[in-house]
Amino acid sequence: MTRTELPSSVLIAGCGIVGAATAFFLARRGVDVTIIDREGPAAAATGAADGAVSVASKRPGPMMVAALSGVALYRQLLAEGVLADLFTPRSTFIIAASDEECTVLEAHGAALSGEGVTVETLGRTALAQRFPALSPSARMGAEVKGDGHAIGYRIVNRLLSTSGVTVRRGVAAKHLIEAANGRIAGIATDKGEFRADAVVIAAGNGAASLLRLDGVMKPRKGQLLVTERAPALNASMPGSIMSGRYLLSKGSQKGGPASGRGYGLVVDPLVTGQFLIGGTREDSDARQTNDFDAVKHILADAVALVPGLADVRLLRAFAGVRTAVVDSLPLVGRWPVHDNLFVAAGFEGDGICLGPVMGQAIAALVCGEQPTLDLSPFTPSRFSACEVAA
Repeated sequence: MTRTELPSSVLIAGCGIVGAATAFFLARRGVDVTIIDREGPAAAATGAADGAVSVASKRPGPMMVAALSGVALYRQLLAEGVLADLFTPRSTFIIAASDEECTVLEAHGAALSGEGVTVETLGRTALAQRFPALSPSARMGAEVKGDGHAIGYRIVNRLLSTSGVTVRRGVAAKHLIEAANGRIAGIATDKGEFRADAVVIAAGNGAASLLRLDGVMKPRKGQLLVTERAPALNASMPGSIMSGRYLLSKGSQKGGPASGRGYGLVVDPLVTGQFLIGGTREDSDARQTNDFDAVKHILADAVALVPGLADVRLLRAFAGVRTAVVDSLPLVGRWPVHDNLFVAAGFEGDGICLGPVMGQAIAALVCGEQPTLDLSPFTPSRFSACEVAA
């Protein structure tokens, strides 16, 4: 494609990691990009994420394929210097402490290995030697190699500063503007109209109202905790911990909870010497609130698996609300009916991992190119009743 065939301008609704990545890859092609956001960069789900860049919890299929591509892109951007000092490669350890969790872990480890993921199964003795901070209750583990960690808001800030894209903060999208030729001319907001040659909706839960997807997309809350620095304990942990129960809470295995509140422990040793501990998965949009029962449950599970955490003070609890899609796959691709309208939303807890690679794919689509990643499993047209609000 020649430079003259590129859209001269693109408007992106949503400045989380997906929107920022889309803008970054469009700007690399020389496209003029404007982002609008109701609050500001990484103010919603991206700023309240655990930072996992991981295939460890993925079930074989399109999400695992996408996650593998996502991790590979992080490594590429790290090598290029774009994400220097922001992406930390490391293993994820899935830990089983009960018969049920051992059964789940054995099946999941085999599934990961079958997809080409490097997994080392560790029995009780080998696990104690490899990960001495764990409780003796840890019966087996699977070290998923090749994963990593990134703080969402820092990735967004780097992508924006590198690309020089304009972000209009405090702009709430109201509805799409449909042109006479059936294309989308822009977005009407509480600050006036914003127009462009192409429009990308990467607004998380805000996409539901813009695209009339209230029955397809729903908010899903997660509560997380941050501790004080504990350098010695932190340094003794060779990677992040994911409990076998987390696989069930996230639906990576059949039989996981589909609604209500689910718990799944993740203990993440941060480069600051602190720990990020989560968390819950609950059908709620109350992102400003934490509750005592959830915090107590998360802490009890964490201390049971990593006893040394009992001596580490909790600094804060926070919550984030992600966007879930009813069939557990995000919506990514060209919107049916309008050929210059694109959507990338509904990543739930996988936005940090998938944000850059999905932004790269959407940028390719907007520029008339075929993305390297197969987006067909995520096509918005799979919901035949979709109608665009205009």
